[in-house]
Amino acid sequence: MAVAASQRSMLSEQSKMSAASQAERSVLEDEFKWLLKEEVHSVLKQLQDILKEASRRFSMPAAGLESQLKQENFILGSSTMDQVKGVLTLQGDALTQADIHLKMAKSNQVMHFAFRDDKQWKMQQIQDARNHVTQALQLLSSRDESYHFRTGAEVNKLMDAVMLQLTRARNRLTTPATLTLPELASSGLMKMFTPPMPGDVMVNFYTNLSKLCLTVYQLHVLQPNTTKNFKPSGSSVLHNPGAMFELNNTKFEVSHVHKVECVVPWLNDTLVFFTISLQLCQQLKDKISVFSSYWNYRPF
Repeated sequence: MAVAASQRSMLSEQSKMSAASQAERSVLEDEFKWLLKEEVHSVLKQLQDILKEASRRFSMPAAGLESQLKQENFILGSSTMDQVKGVLTLQGDALTQADIHLKMAKSNQVMHFAFRDDKQWKMQQIQDARNHVTQALQLLSSRDESYHFRTGAEVNKLMDAVMLQLTRARNRLTTPATLTLPELASSGLMKMFTPPMPGDVMVNFYTNLSKLCLTVYQLHVLQPNTTKNFKPSGSSVLHNPGAMFELNNTKFEVSHVHKVECVVPWLNDTLVFFTISLQLCQQLKDKISVFSSYWNYRPF
C-alpha cells in the first residue's frame, strides 16, 4: 500500500513538472515570436539610422554637383617639429590639394611642393570604407518591416553579413596599406607635385584611425662599394631610417623620416558609429542565443 501511494505521488509530481515545463516552453516560444517579429526590426531600424549618419559623414555629391562637396583644410606639423609643415585639402575621399614645406636635412634649405592644378589624390581607404557602409545599408534595407524572420539562424546570418561589412569598413580606416619603398617611389603620387619631387624625396598619405597622415622620406644613394651590405626592406606602413631599396639599378637608403598628422573629426565620428553598430549586432545575436534550442523552430 505504501509503495503504491509513493508511486502515485511521484507520478503526480512528474505530471506537475511536465505541466510546468510545457508552460515555460510556451512562454519562451511567445517571447521568441515577439523577438523575431518586433525586436529584430527595431534593431534593424536603429542600425539603418546610425549607418545613414555614418554615410552622410562620407558625403559624396551627385553627378554634376562636385562643387557642392565641402572642402576641408587640415594643418600638418607643429611648432616643435619644423622639418615638415603643410596644409592638406580633403574633399570627400580625395585630397584636392597638398601644400608641403620640407626642410632638407643636408642643406637646411626649405623646399615647397604643391599638387598640380590638374591633379587630385584619391584616398582609397576612405573610398573603400564608404563602400562597405553602403553594402551594410543595402543588406539591412533588404529586410524591411514587412519581412518575417522565421528562425534565429536567419537573423544571425544577416547580422554576421552586416558585421563583416562594418568590420571591413573600420579596418580600412585603421589599417593603412603596407608598401615597399620601390612601390612608393614608382606610385602615381610622386607625379602629383609642382615642382616635381626630387629623386631623393618620397611622400605617402594615408589614414590611421581618425588621423590623416603624411610621411616624408629623404634618401641618399648608396655607393657601389657598400652593396655587399645591401639588404632591401620589405613592405611596411612606415619605413625607418636605414631602410634600403633598389630602383632602376640604383640603390638607395632612407636617411631621414618625418611623419606629421592631423585629426579629421568626421572620421572619428564614423569610427564611433561603427563601434555602436557592431555592439547592437552582437547584442541581438546574444539575445537570439538565449533561444538557441528554438533556432530551427518555426512559430508560424
